[in-house]
Amino acid sequence: MSSKERPTLGGTRIKTRKRNIAAPLDPAAFSDAVVQIYLDNAGDLELIAKSIESSDLNFSRYGDTFFEVAFTGGRTQPGTTKPDEGDRHPYSIIECEPKREVILPSVIYIQKILRRRPFLIKNLENVMRKFLQSLELFEENERKKLAIFTALAFSQKLSGLPPETVFQPLLKDNLVAKGLVLSFMTDFFKEYLIDNSLDDLISILKRGKVEEDLLDIFPPTKRSIEAFSEHFTKEGLVALVEYNEKKIFEVKLKEMKSSLTAQITEEADTSEVIETVKLRVRDAKLPEIEVVRILWDVLMDAVQWSGKNQQQNANAALRQVKTWAELLNTFCTSGKLELELMYKVQMQCYEDAKLMKLFPEIIRSLYDQDVLAEDTILHWFRKGTNSKGRYEFFLDTCPSVLLTIKLQLIVSSFWCL
Repeated sequence: MSSKERPTLGGTRIKTRKRNIAAPLDPAAFSDAVVQIYLDNAGDLELIAKSIESSDLNFSRYGDTFFEVAFTGGRTQPGTTKPDEGDRHPYSIIECEPKREVILPSVIYIQKILRRRPFLIKNLENVMRKFLQSLELFEENERKKLAIFTALAFSQKLSGLPPETVFQPLLKDNLVAKGLVLSFMTDFFKEYLIDNSLDDLISILKRGKVEEDLLDIFPPTKRSIEAFSEHFTKEGLVALVEYNEKKIFEVKLKEMKSSLTAQITEEADTSEVIETVKLRVRDAKLPEIEVVRILWDVLMDAVQWSGKNQQQNANAALRQVKTWAELLNTFCTSGKLELELMYKVQMQCYEDAKLMKLFPEIIRSLYDQDVLAEDTILHWFRKGTNSKGRYEFFLDTCPSVLLTIKLQLIVSSFWCL
């Protein structure tokens, strides 16, 4: 090799490195292609589904755009529901009549698409979230169509569409304040309950994290139990009204029980406890029977029971009855309420093994403290309707309590003479 020749590497071929060059996004072209499929098949969703299945469109990249075309007839501008440039078709959900029989085929059509391409469920969530957060940009008629579609989607169990995706975006303060959420949810409830039970609806609301307080869908100026009942009764949703009243009732019972438990545990003054109970009964409009049941439950729950010592259990129960007799006497104001208290004691003694033998002693103590009247106990002996443990308690109680009552009646008659 001469000094002027340049050295080379014999037999070596240098290859250029390949790079993954991503194609630029082109949602407009994708949207136009999908719109053309709708137009070519004249809105026939069966044929459209088949055409989409056989197409080579990139759904994994343009899933949001596909659902925008399905809902509104074309592409929408980023961050809004306004139509973007490009072709459009007249067979969208927004353009159809606000009737379930018209919208149902679109739900079934989307279900077919999702079964073939389950990854698109996230795109459906994105688009529904976008639309529901922008309800104020739709006309009233269009909002109703979205509500009907949503109800039918859950009714048809649309490929696992999560309820929180639908309901949480709705709870924006501005949408609630304008009454848009109340209107949307009313249409949703009415449509969903056509094919489903109230229990099914409550299950969806719980999963959507809105069941805890349905009053949150009302504007702040109308957010009351009375407004709730009036609105949904007028809309023919009486079952929902009854459910909400029952739920509120249960919450008030729980609050009263919690407050009463704290006072009993702290051994508050009896008069203070009585005033607290009266106040809660008046505010919550609690039935007298429920109050009697709660009082007995709370009193017995506060007892420090012994594991196996029956005598200690008897002493503790009787001491509790004696201590709070005035409280029980204040609210057992009729024979009906006294009988309810007897049934409550009967059930607890029947179901709790450590109290099984205490029934006659507890009844005797309640009688001695003037909580139970003679007529009430005699009525229980003769016509008691609760059969659980009644026969056993009858045999245990009759010799002691009934004899005492009879003796007192004889003495009373003697003095009257």
